[in-house]
Amino acid sequence: MECYERTFHFQDDDGEKNETITVIEVLQPSYGLYVWPSAPVLAQYIWYNRSKIKGRSILELGSGTSLPGILAAKCGGHVTLSDSEDYPYCLENCRKSCQTNGLLDIPVIGITWGRFNNALLDLPPVDIILGSDCFYDSKDFENIIVTVSYLIKQSRDAEFLCTYQERSSNRMIDVLLLKWGLECETVRLDSFNADNPSLCASNLPGNHTIHMFIIRADRRFSDSGNIGSVSAFT
Repeated sequence: MECYERTFHFQDDDGEKNETITVIEVLQPSYGLYVWPSAPVLAQYIWYNRSKIKGRSILELGSGTSLPGILAAKCGGHVTLSDSEDYPYCLENCRKSCQTNGLLDIPVIGITWGRFNNALLDLPPVDIILGSDCFYDSKDFENIIVTVSYLIKQSRDAEFLCTYQERSSNRMIDVLLLKWGLECETVRLDSFNADNPSLCASNLPGNHTIHMFIIRADRRFSDSGNIGSVSAFT
């Protein structure tokens, strides 16, 4: 498989703080091994809010090339990367991206959405869950929500930071969030300087419609164990 490097640059408006991340992409049909437009947007959110990332326990789901997770580690987060246990080449690609950025001690584990394996069950509670463009194939939507719901129930204050490229207005997860007792907050891209088609020295966002969400336990019902209401997701 042919591999190549893609580099992203993050910088404050005043230029005083900056970070460069290089990830490994693989040219093959598997869509998990190259950077999608949602990843730089999530990474920009992490960079903009890096003071809230430092010292937090963070898990990236469906890491693939691992851009958001690696940036979170560079910003001082205690990061674990994950991808499907069924795709060892994706896990190996995560490790290569870590090595490229001089991060040799980041755990890379096999977590398959919707499956309760030892890697998931043995994972300590996390503060932040990351996911960029996990909501790609509608057949995976409930499996993703099941995994996120489980992780949030291990730590009631945990949040799932998610970016999503809109491909169809008919794709919604309202019912799934309701079913699993979660709620969703929309985050405006301009609130973290991500409303830019050439974000982090990359033209990946381009003219795509990207959304940013924060998914949490529904507080109105979490204490009683009942199912709560949610915000729309399109």
